[in-house]
Amino acid sequence: MDVDPNTFTLTPASVRRVISKKTKAIIPVHLYGQCAEMEEIMAIAKENDIAVVEDTAQAIGADYYYADGTTKKAGTIGDIGTTSFFPSKNLGCYGDGGAIFTNNDDLAAQLRMIANHGQQKKYHHDVIGVNSRLDSIQAAVLRIKLKHLDAYADARTKAADFYDEKFSTIEGIEIPVRYEKSSHVFHQYTLKITNTNRDELMEYLQKEGIPANIYYPLPIHKQKGFMDLEFRSDNLEVTEYLNRVVISLPIHTEFDEEQLNFITSKVINFVNEHVTSAIS
Repeated sequence: MDVDPNTFTLTPASVRRVISKKTKAIIPVHLYGQCAEMEEIMAIAKENDIAVVEDTAQAIGADYYYADGTTKKAGTIGDIGTTSFFPSKNLGCYGDGGAIFTNNDDLAAQLRMIANHGQQKKYHHDVIGVNSRLDSIQAAVLRIKLKHLDAYADARTKAADFYDEKFSTIEGIEIPVRYEKSSHVFHQYTLKITNTNRDELMEYLQKEGIPANIYYPLPIHKQKGFMDLEFRSDNLEVTEYLNRVVISLPIHTEFDEEQLNFITSKVINFVNEHVTSAIS
């Protein structure tokens, strides 16, 4: 399934194109900090009696706005929502961790059981499970940091606003599109570089001590682990295009104006000095 070229998230049209009787679940990824088009995706899932599992690892705290004016948080729309508490995430603990959300009591019981060695009762394993419990130290850290989640998002948005202002008039740089049906919590600030060699820009920024990154350098359909599956590249044209042009700049809650000015000036100077033909 392909993605939207502006929001980088799963499109309902691509879901409709590939859905079949074999489809067990739809997994929209709320990439970089904003929600996919969940209202239509949920309608497709309901029509076909298919579960929806939201990947909210990069968008915890984001709001999704329905056509009727109601709002739901990312991860609370589908049958199941998942998130990550890895230290680099917007809500990170001090090690590995994660959470699963659901309003379905039966699903909740099954998920708890799977995460606890398949047990409902100690030493009685009803199903094959895993050891996926969040340890107490990580929970204690998260309990405090959760109170500041909205403030973290505000700080990231402030940095993103600064970037937007600096880059919006620069030819060859396309700033992130903020989807009207979702707030953006900016886990990543991702540009499209369309008339400059993106890889050379990446190299340059790293030499300047700016930890820019490419998320993700190899799309899933080109990963070695999936090479035995039959993917049609012509169904993934947007994915392959974005893979060639995106670059994510550093973004976090502690930026000051001097740091932001340093980063933006380096990007703008490079782009202006290394203009090449448009990337198709």
